[in-house]
Amino acid sequence: MPRLVSTSTIAASLRNTAQRSSNPHLTQRSLQTLLRSSSLASPSPSYNSNKLAFVARTSSAAFSTSARTMGAHAGIGKGEDNVRPPPDQVIQDIADYVHNYEITSETAYNTARLCLLDSLGCAMEALRFPAAAAVCGPVVEGTVVPNGARVIGTNYELDPIRAAFNNGALIRWLDFNDTWLAAEWGHPSDNLGSILAVADWLSRTAVANGKKPLTVHDILTASIKAHEIQGCIALENSFNRVGLDHVVLVKVASTAVVSKMLGNTRDQTVDAISQAFVDGQSLRTYRHAPNAGSRKSWAAGDACSRAVNLALLVKKGEGGYNSVLTAKTWGFYDVLFKGQPFKFQRPYGSYVMENVLFKLVPAEFHSQTAVEAALQLYTKMKEAGKTSDDIKSVKIRTQEAAIRIISKQGKLNNYADRDHCIQYMVAVPLIFGRLTPQDYNDDVAADPRIDALREKMYCEEDSRFTEEYLEPSKRSIGNGVTVEFNDGSKLEEIALDYPVGHARRRAEAIPLIKAKLEKHLDGHFDAKRQEQLVELLTNHQALAQMPAHEFISLWLKK
Repeated sequence: MPRLVSTSTIAASLRNTAQRSSNPHLTQRSLQTLLRSSSLASPSPSYNSNKLAFVARTSSAAFSTSARTMGAHAGIGKGEDNVRPPPDQVIQDIADYVHNYEITSETAYNTARLCLLDSLGCAMEALRFPAAAAVCGPVVEGTVVPNGARVIGTNYELDPIRAAFNNGALIRWLDFNDTWLAAEWGHPSDNLGSILAVADWLSRTAVANGKKPLTVHDILTASIKAHEIQGCIALENSFNRVGLDHVVLVKVASTAVVSKMLGNTRDQTVDAISQAFVDGQSLRTYRHAPNAGSRKSWAAGDACSRAVNLALLVKKGEGGYNSVLTAKTWGFYDVLFKGQPFKFQRPYGSYVMENVLFKLVPAEFHSQTAVEAALQLYTKMKEAGKTSDDIKSVKIRTQEAAIRIISKQGKLNNYADRDHCIQYMVAVPLIFGRLTPQDYNDDVAADPRIDALREKMYCEEDSRFTEEYLEPSKRSIGNGVTVEFNDGSKLEEIALDYPVGHARRRAEAIPLIKAKLEKHLDGHFDAKRQEQLVELLTNHQALAQMPAHEFISLWLKK
């Protein structure tokens, strides 16, 4: 026998619901009317429990704040259309590129070689910083995975998911690896965190089972394709303008190339990429005032680890989500991209790797030419017998993107704050004639001259710099710096359109990339090992033919 519910109980329940509802017509009188019409105003032992259920259903629908607004998408009437569409074309295009496109560009492979060695040098340099070393290692201390993936610069042997986090975090920690600037910004070599971990693990496992390992050529090919996926999507699609961090593109690109490396089919790669878009995406707040913090240093490692995990889940049979981008209401475009579909400027090839930017001073890339200009101005100041104490004002002409991302005033709280402040990155070379990763540390930042000089700076947008920053044939990153002194004299503005790491200055950059790598290796390995690694910068054939796991072993600590 169903349990009887009194009129007072139902009325109280409906009254409480009415108080929570935004429906202005839900009055005490309407509650009484509803009760009378349901024969519950004068209950008897023989009342029909089905009527109670009906009233509950009716009142729930009437009083719900979401029933009317969400009804069109919640299966009202005949229900939602459950016919699954074919996979989104954007995702199919990525999978087809990864599985079917052959890289033939010699320039792309030569650049990929420089990028690989430069990125690993950045990882080695990061290990000098305790905060970077602290995020490395297994989740559970002491865990060792037989034939697992090794972590650059350490003796850790981990599962490929955790190793991808470690490698990705180290490569990106100092924000000193390569860069891509477009509608969206990013560091495509972040993807090496995933690629290296999977290549090493697959190769060690293959050798243990008497099979052939992958080679560094395979790593370079995967790197070129990951660069291309991340960079081509970034050309016309700004994730930062909707509050998302660019590491979403690291996750998507890494998932795609790692899926192929793992032996997944083209259709499985489609599924894996869809999973990367379904996955929760990082908010960009950790890169901006007032929340800039060290998560920006390991966010790429997090994206790398998620990519490997998703590709492995699909390999084990997990499916995908065909309309993950385009599904009305629930898809990526509607939920996270203001309802706008992705736009594309060019098909996938090897364009991004060929034109990627190398960082040769440790500064956020929008400030690279400003730092170059400041270093030149420091020399001119010395020649004129002046120091930073003689400076009255500093004017920085720059692009709109730099003003939006890295122009800030007030207290800078940590390393991450300082390496995303154009005023700080110009002040240090004007005072000391240098800018190194260590110059963002607390001890250097405590010098009162830095903040005093920051207070004398102002930034303004130059429309030409902004336009040519986005122009495909130029892709410049222009800055101009002018110094005025207390005695009224000025140093003529130094303005640069292209930093030394730009493709237009590649020949000029190669010896600087070599010097950067030598500096990063110093103290980590003996002279013989350092020489062996530096020689690989120019010996493409020796590098490309090397088994992947043997190459990784060159970077391990004994």
